[in-house]
This record gives sequence, C-alpha cells and structure tokens, in this order.
Amino acid sequence: MLPGFSLRITNRLLELDRVADAVEAFGEAHGLPAKLRYQIRLVLDELLTNTISYGYPDDGEHTIHVTMAQDGRRLRFVLEDTARPFDPLTAKTPDVTAAADARPVGGLGIHLVRAIMDRVAYEHVGGINRLLLEKDTI
Repeated sequence: MLPGFSLRITNRLLELDRVADAVEAFGEAHGLPAKLRYQIRLVLDELLTNTISYGYPDDGEHTIHVTMAQDGRRLRFVLEDTARPFDPLTAKTPDVTAAADARPVGGLGIHLVRAIMDRVAYEHVGGINRLLLEKDTI
C-alpha cells in the first residue's frame, strides 16, 4: 500500500475544505487525472456532508476519520465516525427518470456514490461506522 493521507476532522461543514485540499494534493502527487480527483472530492463531500448534517443527535463536536491510499491501480478510502449507524447501501435507488419535482427529497447522493465508486462496503462495529470505498484507476 502506497502512502496516502489520514485526516481527523470535526463534524463541521467547514472541514470539507480540508478534505478537498488533501484529495487534490494526493491526486497531484500520484498523477491522478483531474476528472478522477473531481469524482473523489464529490463522493467524499456528499458522504461527509450527510454524516455532519444528519448523523449526530447533538450539536457537540465529534471526530470523523478520513483515510485515502493507493494500492497499485486501486484507490481506497475509509470513513470512520461515531454518528448514528447508517448503512448507505440499504438506501433505495431513486427513480432518476422521474421529474425532479416528482421525486422524494434525498437519495441522489448515495446513488452518485454507487455510480462513481467500484466497490462500497459498510460495517458498524463497536459503535463505529466504517465505510470502505474503492475506485479502480484503470
């Protein structure tokens, strides 16, 4: 496994900029195409925004751990938090053919994550949500 980055952020939306900057720096250092860097930022932004906005029952400060590494032609990301348990893989796939005003609110972000990433796995162990995301670079 090649070196990557590991960040501990708090559950504040302003922290998303730190994650985006880390993805950009990692992507540039590893020669990842701009489109792939954009997709990664989009996926992480969507998942972390949901966790920060809806995952915690209080307004207290909580830590979210974000890691990213490259292993050969595969990028691996792990998001760990102590938010309410939520398995995004159980979310229903939205009807993207329906008119926007006829669709229920929510679900598009998870759909986007599934469409962009090659593998997504979730587990909740010992009070920790762990979401593993993998993207093949070729």
